[in-house]
Amino acid sequence: MRIAALSPFVDCRHGTERALAETLLRLVRVHGYEVHLYSQRVQDLAVVSSAHMAPSTQPAIIWHRVPSLPGPHLLRFLFWLAANKFCRLRDRWFRGIRFDAVFSPGINATDANLVLVHAVFHRLNELQGSRSSGGLRDLHRSLYYRLLRGLEHRVYRQKNVRLAAVSQHAADQLSQYFGRRDVAIVPNGVDVFHFSPTARTQRRPQVRQTLCCPEEVPLLLLVGNDLRNKGLPTLLQALTQCRDLPWQLCVVGSDSSAGYSAEIEQRQLKGRVTFAGETLDILRYYSAADIYVAPSLEDSFNLPALEAMACGLPVILSSSAGMSDYIKDGVDALLLRNPQDADALAVALQRLLADPSLRATIGSNASQTAALFSWDRHAGEIHRLLRAAAVHRS
Repeated sequence: MRIAALSPFVDCRHGTERALAETLLRLVRVHGYEVHLYSQRVQDLAVVSSAHMAPSTQPAIIWHRVPSLPGPHLLRFLFWLAANKFCRLRDRWFRGIRFDAVFSPGINATDANLVLVHAVFHRLNELQGSRSSGGLRDLHRSLYYRLLRGLEHRVYRQKNVRLAAVSQHAADQLSQYFGRRDVAIVPNGVDVFHFSPTARTQRRPQVRQTLCCPEEVPLLLLVGNDLRNKGLPTLLQALTQCRDLPWQLCVVGSDSSAGYSAEIEQRQLKGRVTFAGETLDILRYYSAADIYVAPSLEDSFNLPALEAMACGLPVILSSSAGMSDYIKDGVDALLLRNPQDADALAVALQRLLADPSLRATIGSNASQTAALFSWDRHAGEIHRLLRAAAVHRS
């Protein structure tokens, strides 16, 4: 089966893009697909350039480099929409490449046959409006979300477009905003051979030493590329109530830390909060951590939380994350009912910080729960949906 997969970039450093990479690899290796990846940038994934593509019966991921445009993200995304469509039409007209189906993780085109929804921007826009400061950055984000909302309306309401969501949480939003009650649920997976308690334990001493974190000081971890949405403001509020306990916080992701420096100093947390950039080796930070904290305002799934659980970490998870559908509060994670309730988050943190045995018990249960999620199963469901989309398209 030959499909086109569409994503502005693919790597293993961002949740949605890492999920796409895992899926495409299995579609090729397990299901024998010929995958044509239309993307502006590819990292951390073995691909064959379309410029050097030769006739072959071997399935592969063939990368068609889509040109990019410098400038604000809104303009770059508009250019991406036009450019990836043009590149596919060019390949069809001049190279005779025809696809059985077009697959998109999210809104990356208006003509995809199967869309796997990782985020619903109608919901994110509501949150953005409630916390906007009126600056240029917020104005740009507002315009970008308006564009994505328009695309969601155009694409998600089309009955001939098959929709899948990474959680029931996201599927409920697709029903609420677009009236789609035929959405397939395809949870993300986790590589339990890579993310495991054993891997975490083996790397822990060296990584803790590198991060200058004494073993007796619990390390809290938050991973995300939109720190406001990932709940960092609420977390800092909660940690203010935990100043008398030993802890360090590490925040990993590409978002800027500039807006938090003054707040951290004001809350007398300076020296206890470290910001690390995005990383390919996220296991490094899971290995060093003692507690994973995820008080997201909105999260269709929260893949890092699942990876942390696979590593045997106790997780504090927001009920606004799709992953919360699969946990038992107090058994394999602690559930934060209101992600903006700093007092409740402080109580959960104090409970785990003060009780190493509770951390160990919840972490052990968490790794067993995480083992139920697999990329093979995820890719198998996408394979089934793509075949159905191909039949419907023909």
